[in-house]
Amino acid sequence: MPNASFDSLFYIVSSLLGFLVLSGIAVVSVLRGGGGRPNILFSGICLLGALLNADVALVSILPDEQLALYLDRAVHLLFVFSVPVYISFVHAFLNITSRRWLEKTAWLLSAAFLTIVPTSLYINGFNYYFFGRIARGGPLFYCFSAVTAFTVLYCLTVLYGALKRTADNAHKNRIKYILGGLGFSSFLLFFTILPVMGLPVYPLGNFSFIPALFLAFGVLKYDLLDIGVLIRKGVAYFALTGILTALYVILIFLFNSFFIATFGGNSFVLSLLLALVIVLLFSPLRELVQKWIDRIFFRGSYDYHGLLKKISGQLASLLTQEQIKELLINEIREAMRVERVLLIIKEGSSYKIFGSLEAQKTTEENFRELELLDGILQKSKLPITKGATAGKIADKNTRNTLIHLFDCLGVTLAIPLPAREGAAGMIFLGQKKSGELFVDEDLEILTTIANQAATAIENASSYEALQSFNRDLEKKVQERTAALQTALSDMEKAEQQLIRSESLAAIGQLVAGAAHELNNPLAGAMSLVQSSVATIAEGELTADDRQGIIDDLRFAIAELRRSAGIICSLLDLSRQTQTYVEPVEMNRVIDDALRVLYNQYKNTPVTIEKRYEEELPPVEGNFANLGQVMINVIQNALQSLPEGKGQIILTTSCQKRTDKVFIECADNGAGIPAAVLNDIFKPFFTTKAVGRGTGLGLYISHEIIRRHDGRIDVESEAGKGTVIKIEIPCRRRAA
Repeated sequence: MPNASFDSLFYIVSSLLGFLVLSGIAVVSVLRGGGGRPNILFSGICLLGALLNADVALVSILPDEQLALYLDRAVHLLFVFSVPVYISFVHAFLNITSRRWLEKTAWLLSAAFLTIVPTSLYINGFNYYFFGRIARGGPLFYCFSAVTAFTVLYCLTVLYGALKRTADNAHKNRIKYILGGLGFSSFLLFFTILPVMGLPVYPLGNFSFIPALFLAFGVLKYDLLDIGVLIRKGVAYFALTGILTALYVILIFLFNSFFIATFGGNSFVLSLLLALVIVLLFSPLRELVQKWIDRIFFRGSYDYHGLLKKISGQLASLLTQEQIKELLINEIREAMRVERVLLIIKEGSSYKIFGSLEAQKTTEENFRELELLDGILQKSKLPITKGATAGKIADKNTRNTLIHLFDCLGVTLAIPLPAREGAAGMIFLGQKKSGELFVDEDLEILTTIANQAATAIENASSYEALQSFNRDLEKKVQERTAALQTALSDMEKAEQQLIRSESLAAIGQLVAGAAHELNNPLAGAMSLVQSSVATIAEGELTADDRQGIIDDLRFAIAELRRSAGIICSLLDLSRQTQTYVEPVEMNRVIDDALRVLYNQYKNTPVTIEKRYEEELPPVEGNFANLGQVMINVIQNALQSLPEGKGQIILTTSCQKRTDKVFIECADNGAGIPAAVLNDIFKPFFTTKAVGRGTGLGLYISHEIIRRHDGRIDVESEAGKGTVIKIEIPCRRRAA
């Protein structure tokens, strides 16, 4: 009959749908549930339910009754273990560890049923009804049914007791969800036992996948989902899905009974046409149903996109941390309708709380707890709820510490405020005033707001720091300018003193050699004068004696003049004046430097070549300071010659176009390594052995030339010598 055919088809389709849904839930429970014991046990429950639904469909399809009987018994070999799996799941979900004996008893009882299931004492044939074939229970099948009923009653009682004891809204909602899922499943399974007993009642157990879906989401994401919304939405979706399924079945029945029975024809063509009609109708109907459900059940919820746009726009316009904190606390409290919003900002090595507790610093104990939670949030980058700590944090001490923190603050949700380095703080939310839980959309928008708020807080902090700096900048600039002027004046004096001291020290070092140079001509002149005096005192002088005395006195005069020249050079080079505008002839400066350094190279095979420009114009400067530069430069050249052998070339020139004088001192000595060439003008830098140099010669020379508005450069290559180039303007710039 058409009706019987339709009933059989609906019976098979609903069973196959249950198999597919429960199998999918079992896989998702394992993959996304984190591998915890409750999720594995729930996956086992779903898998057993899927096998039972597949068994119902196959028993009705298989034409061989004996094969169908074998298959039915094989499936029940596994299904008898649903009793210990259900008990273990409830114990694991409620964290009950003191009743393992009951779990072991259930496992042993199920193992005992294994010896009975393959016999006729458990299933002894089939009953045939208008919807199709179903197993007929033997006497011991009813014993197993009684055990199953006791198991369900026990589990519901334990869950109800836990529901009464808990005061936490989140945990209470989760227990309600599990309690409702098991209760609804038990109600549906009762109608499956009736046809097995011989009563012609349609087996509603084929629809047990509906409460299983509710249970799946509750177990996998019970810390994130709003149970009330999920149930309302889920019931509506499944009800409408059932209606659509019924419509499709009716459509199939009409095609089968009306078109084929009335017009006959090719069944393949009609089946293809039917498939095309279903494909064309499915997508529009599904979208229409989804929009309708969303409009009905989320009509009273806040506009996520509108809220995000509003807060983002306001955050972008605020420039102070106080304004941002006030905005976050007020907007989140109003939009989420929560009892409490706390904003905790990390300030150096402490945390500061803003919000319902007023602005205050944390205690030492709270600081340690916040630091621990801060580290966990930084690592996961995800929000964490008070309920999730029990399932996601393995360490018992850490778990208890975080739960204590949530209790002290009176909150249930923590969201990280990420910063460029580490975390800027956290946002804490209390329970919703409606008693509902936070849904995925809540967490997504809160995470997005937290990310934007962290950036806004950092920007505001930078802006406030810049503002504070700007307020003090003018005063600090004035203070620093005065201090800088004083420092520059002190530095100028110190530099002058350093140049003067170094100059005197250099002259002092040269005096010993100059004294020797003075001693020789003075001793010779004195000896000749004494000899002449003695000759004259003896009496009459011959013409030869007179000529000899004259020659001796002329030689003595020449020696005395040479001594006077040395003394003059020393006086010129040691003269300490502050003027930089006296005319200075650089050729004479170099000659004076050579004269006072003569004692250092007179007994060495050193060739000093002078390449002076005859018409060299004078420069405005300080004779003694420039002399000190030339002494330092020539002395360095002498000390760089290996074993005192080599050549030094001193060159002067001028450039009338630029009105500058150029001096070069080139030697073929050891040269300067490239690695230290950039450091030679730094104070106290020297490549000489200890005791042979202070490292101030070239530094002071550089400062003296800079004071003359000139420049000094060095070109050198290790092993090939050094060229020091000096350029000085003939007229200094106006100060």
